[in-house]
Amino acid sequence: MPMIRLTAPAGALTDQGRASIQRDLAAVLLRWEGAPDTAFFRAQAWSYLVELPEGAQTTAEDDAPRFLSEVTVPQGALSERRKAGLVEDTTATVLAAAGLPSTEALRVWVLVHEQPDGTWGAGGSVIRYADLVAAAKGQQADA
Repeated sequence: MPMIRLTAPAGALTDQGRASIQRDLAAVLLRWEGAPDTAFFRAQAWSYLVELPEGAQTTAEDDAPRFLSEVTVPQGALSERRKAGLVEDTTATVLAAAGLPSTEALRVWVLVHEQPDGTWGAGGSVIRYADLVAAAKGQQADA
């Protein structure tokens, strides 16, 4: 049950990037989590775009747009290798959506929040990581 939230200054994304960024980031997250590419898991990967009003983001140096991607996953869902891949692909996806070259990668920060087991609830029940793994295996077997 992963979530990804991109915070960006309004107008920092291209029109095409703004139209596709949420689904693109959700797909990146699911791929690195190792979830099956099924309707069930795609529906559980929530993606948010938070656009800040003009002047709401700056640095001590300049006003060039910066992007913050916050990813929340169950603890244990991402190995160190998967986290590194997620950060790399999230950065590339955001840069592409903003029409920026890879040389601007430091404008994108990615924070990975691992939710401790037993502290994630959905549908009125606590969801455990083992339940998600079992559901994924069942979805893979059905494919």
